[in-house]
Amino acid sequence: MNPVEQSLPQPIPRGVRLAIDVGAVRVGVAASDPDGILATPVETVQRTEVDPEPALARVAAIVEEREPARIYIGLPRTLKGKEGPAATAAREFATALARRVNVAIYLVDERLTTVVAHQALHSSGRKMKSHRSVIDQQAAVEILQHSLDVEKSTGRVPGIVVSAQREDDDETEAQGR
Repeated sequence: MNPVEQSLPQPIPRGVRLAIDVGAVRVGVAASDPDGILATPVETVQRTEVDPEPALARVAAIVEEREPARIYIGLPRTLKGKEGPAATAAREFATALARRVNVAIYLVDERLTTVVAHQALHSSGRKMKSHRSVIDQQAAVEILQHSLDVEKSTGRVPGIVVSAQREDDDETEAQGR
């Protein structure tokens, strides 16, 4: 393969992609078409920090229904690239989801996606008060569309892969020590 061919983006395998925007109160979910061209909103799942189980179960059910090729979960970082409590919550949600589903999960930088989502909703004529119910879905759309665009332009999967190590693997590993 010559150097020009090596630098060209690789073809993207077919398959739906999902994106998840994890918030303290809501989880936004978006999906792409099978060709990975367009991201669309799917659902807003209610979540509590006290009991994240129902939200996790619903997202896992969406994954089972949609059968995605991969999942992108937004990793909220500050503008300086630092991680705080929201990033920790996103990482924990991603790890817990990876233990439930057999799909590759990637954490992707989601700086400013909520701001862009608010702007998109405002531009579409939605009033600020009505944003709350769909802002997380729109943020997931922004995460997914950016990820799809990176896939198309570079031929690479963006983000950091989440370990799919399951709880029973943890127990086996602990017993082996």
